[in-house]
Amino acid sequence: MKEAILWKQKDGKVLCLLCAHRCVIEEGERGLCGVRTNSGGKLYSLVYGKLISRAIDPIEKKPLYHFMPGTMIYSIATVGCNFFCDFCQNWEISQAPHDGGRIFGEDFTPEEIASDARARGCQSIAYTYTEPTIFFEFAIDTGRLAHEMGLKNVFVTNGYETAEAIERMAGVIDAANVDLKAFSDRFYRERCGARLRPVLEAIKRMHEAGIFLEVTTLLIPGENDSVDEVSKIAEFIVSVSPEIPWHVSRFHPHYKQRAKPWTPAETIFKALEIGKTKGLKYVYAGNLPAGEFENTWCPNCGNLVIERFGFASRKVGLKDSTCSRCGTKLNIVI
Repeated sequence: MKEAILWKQKDGKVLCLLCAHRCVIEEGERGLCGVRTNSGGKLYSLVYGKLISRAIDPIEKKPLYHFMPGTMIYSIATVGCNFFCDFCQNWEISQAPHDGGRIFGEDFTPEEIASDARARGCQSIAYTYTEPTIFFEFAIDTGRLAHEMGLKNVFVTNGYETAEAIERMAGVIDAANVDLKAFSDRFYRERCGARLRPVLEAIKRMHEAGIFLEVTTLLIPGENDSVDEVSKIAEFIVSVSPEIPWHVSRFHPHYKQRAKPWTPAETIFKALEIGKTKGLKYVYAGNLPAGEFENTWCPNCGNLVIERFGFASRKVGLKDSTCSRCGTKLNIVI
């Protein structure tokens, strides 16, 4: 076990300050994430360095289209999650601690991960596959070493971090893709075991903290795909910044939602049109071949800037971070 950060004692219990659940944990019990426990009046992480997955991915797989496009990213995860999404695509590892309390994985140090990432030619490290907030201590320790080695750090997250956690992320986590799963508190409560408002607040705080942001929404038929809800999601992102790329992904049946149909392609394309109409400069389709909606276009002159097919990308109209045709500065970190 590793003593956690961001907690305090409360009435003989411990109050976890890491995510918006703000669990008050009794002696010997765990928080909702299943991987943080009160032992002797102190909060401990049960997954520090205990990795269940390591892989080298194209950064576009996160998905990040505007942060270091065309590079490879070293991806790690532990078991556990602070959400209970019944449509989770990685439920075997995210929900493992809730299924018999299982904690498993192979032990690594931050030094081993950062060194291996650099040795394998990656330019960044992603804390991903499950919710990285639940292995926050390991991510931050690894992230600091990664910076010393010239690597960047990325969170792929559900956006349930507290203000205290985001303050610790600033200066260590360079970019994040945040799942904005819906614009309905009912959806968050019933499908994820969480609430909407903390996610919206976290997105704003990350942006203010200088963390490069992209947002992903998985559209599930009959759940969060109405014109009204999609419009509200787009309007919210625009209110933070119209420069934030928005990925609208196609749902496929999984976990406890196997009876749901695939999202029709036309629903995805309609959502992207709504996003553009509401003022977003960069909108993308996910989980289906989408032609022009996979590519990045200059919002000023319409020049093709980055061409993509799946996770492969090719810079065709990009000079530094500007459009090669009109010179417009684009929200792209290279």
